[in-house]
Amino acid sequence: MSQPDYRTLIDAETWAYIERLDAAYPPDAVDLSIEDQRRVYDAMCRIFDQGRPPGIMVRDLPYGAVPCRIYEKTPTDVTVVYYHGGGFVVGGLESHDDVCAALCDRTGYRVISVDYGLAPETVFPGCFDDAYAAFTGIARVHPGPLILAGDSAGGNLAAAVSHQARQGAKGRIVGQVLIYPGLGGDWGQGSYVEHAEAPQLTLADMAFYQKVRTGGAEPPVDDPRYAPLSDSDFSGLPPSVLITAECDPLASDGEAYRDKLRAAGGQAVWFNEPGMVHGCLRARSMSSRAAVFFDRVVEGIAALGRGDWPYGKVHG
Repeated sequence: MSQPDYRTLIDAETWAYIERLDAAYPPDAVDLSIEDQRRVYDAMCRIFDQGRPPGIMVRDLPYGAVPCRIYEKTPTDVTVVYYHGGGFVVGGLESHDDVCAALCDRTGYRVISVDYGLAPETVFPGCFDDAYAAFTGIARVHPGPLILAGDSAGGNLAAAVSHQARQGAKGRIVGQVLIYPGLGGDWGQGSYVEHAEAPQLTLADMAFYQKVRTGGAEPPVDDPRYAPLSDSDFSGLPPSVLITAECDPLASDGEAYRDKLRAAGGQAVWFNEPGMVHGCLRARSMSSRAAVFFDRVVEGIAALGRGDWPYGKVHG
């Protein structure tokens, strides 16, 4: 399959963002040492950091022995548990600080960012164990409705925690918002083939992250903690909003996950945003399309926290 013409699919604003990002975090960053990858990634995040809106109260504290950062604006019963992206290799509380602060500001909900362990120091299932331990700790301390959210690798963790927690936390998880998540789809079809060489994330990049995540071992088979799409049971999962980028190998995972939830009688909606690339949360101040993308995220979280499903009847 020939690759798409990204010069026409992606608009000038988003190309300006890509070029600025590539200057700070080059496309071949996966060839660097892990230490250097983290150094250049953190430096790139500082370049794009938009700061915290005024009035956001921020504290660092552990939940379930996992370091976390809590953002609060006004009294609320709703807590958003957020897992950052970064291929399970890079990222942390600082890399997504402005994103979490913006989500808190725009929804009014409490947002708690989880600093799960990264590979290669923490290999699967360690990252999931951290994510789940933090979730259970948060659920004990904050008794109101819970929303699971995350981008990329964090979207994987949010979904994996949702699958694991659906019985014990039944009724507590009122929704999940998964942002260009990697959910364990088939690398031989759909966007994995069509967008294998997309800007910002390629199939080769994904193979690198997979190898580091597993410590070089073969990926586990049929383990939803690793790949939520491999679960045999999609019943009892919360209403789910999936927001993917058109120009991204992972886009098809959003569609596949939506379809599995609907087939099991659940509520799910999938937005595949035109001309967007993986990691476009950082582009929201440079690209009008990326701003719309972020609006989708905010609107999904806000609606789920209110107990609304504004996406029409989507069963079956």
